[in-house]
Amino acid sequence: MSPKRPPKESSSPLGRILQNTAWLLGGKGFGAVCGIGYLAILTRTLGLKDFGHFSLIFGTAQALIAIAGFQTWRVVVRYGSEHVHNQDWGKFGRLGMLCGVLDALGAVMGCGLAAILIYGFAHMLELNPQYMDVAFWFCCASLWALVSAPTGIVRALHRFDMAVYVEAIVPTGRLIAAVVIWLTGPTVGRFLFAWAAIDLLEALLYWIMARRLAPAAVNWRTALQWRQALAENPGIGRFFMVTYVGSTLDAAVKNGPLLVVGAWVGTKAAGLYRLASQLSQALTKLSSLLTRSVYAEVARARVSSQADEFRKLAMQTSKIAGIGGVVVVTVAILLGKELLAIIGGDVFERGEAILVPLTVGACFDFASVAFEPVLHSTGRAQHSLIARLLSVVALALGMVFFIPLGPSGAAWAVALAGAVSYLAMGAMAWHTLNLIDRKQISIIDPQAEAEAATGAGEPGSTAG
Repeated sequence: MSPKRPPKESSSPLGRILQNTAWLLGGKGFGAVCGIGYLAILTRTLGLKDFGHFSLIFGTAQALIAIAGFQTWRVVVRYGSEHVHNQDWGKFGRLGMLCGVLDALGAVMGCGLAAILIYGFAHMLELNPQYMDVAFWFCCASLWALVSAPTGIVRALHRFDMAVYVEAIVPTGRLIAAVVIWLTGPTVGRFLFAWAAIDLLEALLYWIMARRLAPAAVNWRTALQWRQALAENPGIGRFFMVTYVGSTLDAAVKNGPLLVVGAWVGTKAAGLYRLASQLSQALTKLSSLLTRSVYAEVARARVSSQADEFRKLAMQTSKIAGIGGVVVVTVAILLGKELLAIIGGDVFERGEAILVPLTVGACFDFASVAFEPVLHSTGRAQHSLIARLLSVVALALGMVFFIPLGPSGAAWAVALAGAVSYLAMGAMAWHTLNLIDRKQISIIDPQAEAEAATGAGEPGSTAG
């Protein structure tokens, strides 16, 4: 049985990107409204100090996810797009289930790291001892709630419309839970328990949806055929490692500063930083949505379009993202203080000095939305890794020089890292597009990528 397809699809790559982004934006727009609601309840009921504890625990979970979460959705989209294009559901299913097994192994590894981090180093974050156990279990639940593999399956099938409904579970559930907890007695533990339960429910529903959309592909028996999956997708081991390291470095830039602020400045400062970070992410939400659509469509263009169409697609999306970034930064400068006060109250107005540089940093990511998909789809994933490494170096230097300014200094370090990543990855992507334009390189297939990466044509030789 073939996977279920969307009823109507745009004929142009850019049209499909905008169509998919519109689906995601519809769901995320609803989610943003819910998010503002439950964030306001969190900040106003917990207060600055306890919200700081909540933020540090949540930030620790996100850091662990970055380390143990393998970002397998990128692997599924990168290699699965060709299988979907060829309607080879056996190969697609084995690839998806291999990535699901990797997600599970990552969760096991992450739980061990959580025990070491929470019980061994929580004192460095000034975490209240009474939150130790709840922090550990929250981290474990967050790790097992990863939906990377089924997310990749859904995106490779271009069923962004269906993903909207499942992803609406989280903001809706959090808002309802926040209201109930507010009325019955707000505590850090209750909020964390509710957040964990809702995330686990979303993970279960995502797997159910992936199974319903591709019943011929998503089958637990194929999880045992991992060796065959490695052989059928040449170069997958190398691509997996490069994207994993790259996503880990990217997460270090996004989640590390919060933990540094908590350890260096204090819990209240971490609360301020967290709210400003949440608001900057809300303002630049379109970036993450566009990234999902662009990544899937660029992978699709690699196997179904001509080189000139591929280049045109990358240029068009970069222009759209750049304009969006300028608009978002303007909103943060003009309305940031008022938005923080509306959500968290007057005590959070001080977060304005944090919000603006964080938004600038996020908009650099926004503007570079097409760069990484271009590099990944043309077999140059290692180039994006170099850009990530440079951004981490910039973040570390920025922290050394700016952290004496307090949480706003950490935010400017993030902005610096974003600028470095944008310039480095943009230069590499631009060079790659020029090579494609001059026909010095082509939009290569997985077999060619494997041969270029290993110097030999043996399938699966890099998977070791």
